[in-house]
Amino acid sequence: MRDDTDDFADDYDGPSKSQIKREMLALQDLGKQLVELPPEKLKQLPLDEKLYEAIRLAQRTTSREGRRRQVHYVGKLMRQADAETITSQLDIWLNGSREQTQELHRLETLRDRLLADDDALTKLLNEYPGADGQQLRTLIRAGRKEAQNNAALQPGQDPQRKHFRALFQALKTLDETSEQS
Repeated sequence: MRDDTDDFADDYDGPSKSQIKREMLALQDLGKQLVELPPEKLKQLPLDEKLYEAIRLAQRTTSREGRRRQVHYVGKLMRQADAETITSQLDIWLNGSREQTQELHRLETLRDRLLADDDALTKLLNEYPGADGQQLRTLIRAGRKEAQNNAALQPGQDPQRKHFRALFQALKTLDETSEQS
């Protein structure tokens, strides 16, 4: 005798109950993150009016149980929202974009090269003719002196990084002004 229940189990290709529950909990967690955002950032997200109002209500709710229920409702409404777009925007706000990170690493490398090599400043001034060479030389000199002083510190003493940071900011400003031109 053949058991027909095995045929149904083999034919089902949809997600498991566990998978559905994981997805719903992920949407609920995303909803919790949205409730923690300030209203200015919420307005920048692609949220429909009903979801936006539910999030704002959750933000205004002070009772613990009421807030929990409202956050749960926000998670339920998240099923109709574009969660992928919202998640990517939150990730950019939290971590910055890859392009921004690469740009900051490029500027850090340039700063390190300027502190290590005098020829790097000449190359930089050729690349950015409008740059204030005197200010950069002063920052580089102060940064090198700061690095020497930091090398002589005893263990446990905090190193000074004022000129190190000032040079980075000058490079960042130089880069931003050249992009606008």
